[in-house]
Amino acid sequence: QVQLAESGGGSVQAGSSLRLTCEVNGRYSMAWFRQAPGKERTVVATINRDLDTTWYAAAVKGRFTISRDKIADTVYLQMNGLKSEDTAVYYCAARNLAVANVNANLYDYWGQGTQVTVSS
Repeated sequence: QVQLAESGGGSVQAGSSLRLTCEVNGRYSMAWFRQAPGKERTVVATINRDLDTTWYAAAVKGRFTISRDKIADTVYLQMNGLKSEDTAVYYCAARNLAVANVNANLYDYWGQGTQVTVSS
């Protein structure tokens, strides 16, 4: 059974950094999504299963970095220069295909989410 567990969220001031961690038991194409109150879940960043090719949403490009520790089967989201609009619950998701996707409906497994709150 695939299990994902996020950690690393918290409450920080604007301009700060956080690193989210997603522990997963296996190698998958992964993504980080986020959902703010009253809004739809949107993709933040993705990383492909085999080549670790990455993709970023325009709102976070240049500030966030998705990466993978291949030995530990852990995916990270390093978030720098945080803004109040980054406040949301962040979820990691996995799909058992070689290529990640920006569509949340195409992911098979989800973590429980971790809250990120950025105050200005």
